[in-house]
Amino acid sequence: MAKILVVEDEPAIADLILMNLKLVGHTGFHTDRGDKVLSDMEIYKPDLIILDIMLPGKDGFTLMKEIEPMQIPVIFLSARDELTDKITGLKLGADDYMVKPFAAVELLTRIETVLKRYKIGGGNVFAMDNLKVDLDAHMVLLDSCPVELTIKEFILLEILIRNKNIALSREKLLELVWGYDYMGETRTVDVHIQRLRKKLGLDDNIKTVYKMGYRLEVPR
Repeated sequence: MAKILVVEDEPAIADLILMNLKLVGHTGFHTDRGDKVLSDMEIYKPDLIILDIMLPGKDGFTLMKEIEPMQIPVIFLSARDELTDKITGLKLGADDYMVKPFAAVELLTRIETVLKRYKIGGGNVFAMDNLKVDLDAHMVLLDSCPVELTIKEFILLEILIRNKNIALSREKLLELVWGYDYMGETRTVDVHIQRLRKKLGLDDNIKTVYKMGYRLEVPR
């Protein structure tokens, strides 16, 4: 998993991000001032940076100019939602730009996408008991035997793995797997979850969260 530096001056937001990073297995570090970022980077040597724009000491755009030559991936996370701000951030070299308020599951998904792009963290093979999932090769082995999954089943499994130990609503799973414009019902998620449980022997691991959705429970 990856080392991630969270540059955020609002304690509640920083704590939320750090908690979710820990839940999925990343190591999170925090700094609340822009003028401390470069020295903290020397200490923590992060694989990825989550960067606010409006910071005491030094703003995020100025920092991005200093970070960009180091080739460390950056995701801007800011309350500034103007298109010009997003364009500025991306042109400065950021890999993504998210606007507050945000859903933790979406931030985690974007983090995983960036880490995968940079091949960081070695987290693309998931293993638990007799199950092994190679997320890059789209290969699933149960007791060392290949298991055939449909495209949607594999995408759903990957999302559960990347958000392990986090409860995901049916609506969020529907959005992430089938897309914003999917016209079907959340019952589709239930059917695919049952198929994964049956094919992979995950009845005890894919938990139903009452009146919400599902969570893949993985020993920590």
